[in-house]
Amino acid sequence: MELLDASLAGDEDYHFLGAYDTTELVGYACWGPTPGTVGTADLYWIVVDPRRQQQGVGTQLLGAVEARLRAQGARMVVVETSSRSDYTATRAFYERRGYARAATIPAYYAPGDDLVIYLKDLGHGVLARTTP
Repeated sequence: MELLDASLAGDEDYHFLGAYDTTELVGYACWGPTPGTVGTADLYWIVVDPRRQQQGVGTQLLGAVEARLRAQGARMVVVETSSRSDYTATRAFYERRGYARAATIPAYYAPGDDLVIYLKDLGHGVLARTTP
């Protein structure tokens, strides 16, 4: 709630987008610019009501966030998640939508619970690596 309150108060670091079924909130996304970078954004959350999962809500939210970021000239999106087995579907969600697993930091959250970092190039070719 603190981040939403900050966003509503005009804080440019956190942006929210809701998904609604008529008047009922069924999901939301939260993202913001990555401090100290040029054109990189962190996707903090995509949350979908469990009763609405597997219905395309998360995909629509992610697509809308990416479109907004592209319109703002963002180059890349960074997503951090857990390696725990209960996050298997979350990791697969991002992988199916073009996010590449870029790094793993062992035992970041807790012993046996690694930080998994995903990246997506927003069409600027910034993630293409060339060798000299």
